[in-house]
Amino acid sequence: MFDGYDSCSEDTSSSSSSEESEEEVAPLPSNLPIIKNNGQVYTYPDGKSGMATCEMCGMVGVRDAFYSKTKRFCSVSCSRSYSSNSKKASILARLQGKPPTKKAKVLQKQPLVAKLAAYAQYQATLQNQAKTKAAVSMEGFSWGNYINSNSFIAAPVTCFKHAPMGTCWGDISENVRVEVPNTDCSLPTKVFWIAGIVKLAGYNALLRYEGFENDSGLDFWCNICGSDIHPVGWCAASGKPLVPPRTIQHKYTNWKAFLVKRLTGAKTLPPDFSQKVSESMQYPFKPCMRVEVVDKRHLCRTRVAVVESIIGGRLRLVYEESEDRTDDFWCHMHSPLIHHIGWSRSIGHRFKRSDITKKQDGHFDTPPHLFAKVKEVDQSGEWFKEGMKLEAIDPLNLSTICVATIRKVLADGFLMIGIDGSEAADGSDWFCYHATSPSIFPVGFCEINMIELTPPRGYTKLPFKWFDYLRETGSIAAPVKLFNKDVPNHGFRVGMKLEAVDLMEPRLICVATVTRIIHRLLRIHFDGWEEEYDQWVDCESPDLYPVGWCQLTGYQLQPPASQSSRENQSASSKQKKKAKSQQYKGHKKMTTLQLKEELLDGEDYNFLQGASDQESNGSANFYIKQEP
Repeated sequence: MFDGYDSCSEDTSSSSSSEESEEEVAPLPSNLPIIKNNGQVYTYPDGKSGMATCEMCGMVGVRDAFYSKTKRFCSVSCSRSYSSNSKKASILARLQGKPPTKKAKVLQKQPLVAKLAAYAQYQATLQNQAKTKAAVSMEGFSWGNYINSNSFIAAPVTCFKHAPMGTCWGDISENVRVEVPNTDCSLPTKVFWIAGIVKLAGYNALLRYEGFENDSGLDFWCNICGSDIHPVGWCAASGKPLVPPRTIQHKYTNWKAFLVKRLTGAKTLPPDFSQKVSESMQYPFKPCMRVEVVDKRHLCRTRVAVVESIIGGRLRLVYEESEDRTDDFWCHMHSPLIHHIGWSRSIGHRFKRSDITKKQDGHFDTPPHLFAKVKEVDQSGEWFKEGMKLEAIDPLNLSTICVATIRKVLADGFLMIGIDGSEAADGSDWFCYHATSPSIFPVGFCEINMIELTPPRGYTKLPFKWFDYLRETGSIAAPVKLFNKDVPNHGFRVGMKLEAVDLMEPRLICVATVTRIIHRLLRIHFDGWEEEYDQWVDCESPDLYPVGWCQLTGYQLQPPASQSSRENQSASSKQKKKAKSQQYKGHKKMTTLQLKEELLDGEDYNFLQGASDQESNGSANFYIKQEP
């Protein structure tokens, strides 16, 4: 094992198009006094309430129903789009050497359109920007420094089953020894030394050379899956020299005896670790494969797209009709948004037929077995029906869970869901969720788990109560027993760091934090940006990655905002919290007894009150029906 040890001496020198459907807005009554202020329009019919105009889409509505403290936007979606455009301008300014500012102007103001059309225009704006700007520079950002300076904890690799080594990480932990290049050396050739893991953060490890004991002066971070990290014994097998660091070279006279003593009983990497890393980074999808993927400008349908490139299992898909190959969509190969050719027809889903009559040379259909499998369901008995109500993550604003309706029941357990109060007349913004999707929930889920439920836009009977709403709309709630209640032991904890896809801009992967855990549901916050960018995602989402994933795969990681920006946002956040206590932000929490009596109308259910963020992991009984 120590045949690679070489005691040679050295000198002491230092060495990440849809059609637009416009919404009709009723004109303001002529008898109401109108006041204009900074582009906003207010009317005061009773001296208290008033009207406002959204700065993003131009929609006129009741001012008290508008979003944010300043009432500048009609919805979180518009606020998000406005802030995102400001964010893009800020990034562009940094690339040009200008200081970032939170007062960047909106890059393109949209006309009065429905929510889906606004989203389509937003995506088009991003594509235009992508043609003229480079990626955000990572210069100055280091995961190691970020973790160390703030005492952060990263989510372990074992939380990400879809990531490289996610299922075979083994016992890699602190105190595991490895052989690494010795950088504290002035020899002309590359030499190695043994180091131990002091701290683990995803794929990244803080290493300390053997012999430094409690001295952290030469500690360094590296990616444990990198090509220069080897198990102990690799140097001996490869004929590479083990040379003590120059700083401690004279500390011991017999380094071989020292290593024997230090390494006896210690753990190291498996001998085939590098081979496993290589195998786990082989992906079955190949360029030129054809798939069906959601139409990002028309969410209710799919289109044919072609795999352009694969990075770390993430696919850059180019819609087949894109002549300049810029109309693209990013997603992971295990994403529920992609399917084999013919999937839409097989389940009755809407599909945009391509103008291309035959496949282009070299393009071929992806084998169906490569796609993520959904759980089989039995639709012969009690099942979801059109018109049933539920709660769902809004696909156009992933920070919110909204009142929603089943608009169509498809085959194989798939459902078309519409967000109440903001649906396009033609159903173009309906979204396809599987019945077992972790993104749909029974009526009352938010209430029980203390999550703010977003009521339908324009619904004025607040605080929102499901019982009243079901009675007013003549609807029934989807049966609780039909929803997915499985909660894996995922291992996430509040405060853990990770790398996450910004699903509103899926080509970007950002530094992020887990801020809430509700059973299998995670709330992801993008470091340095406002809470409006937060996303609710499933614990098994393929859009979450361990710290160091971007470095390992060569993907561009988007760093957090600057420290000054974070401080400003922290102050802003405190103001928002204060404002929340002064104005109504969601429906008032009902007691468990009230919910049972009003919502379930006599059925006997046991409701587990919202578990704490730390305790919710592994508990699947957030809705349990009592057996007679």
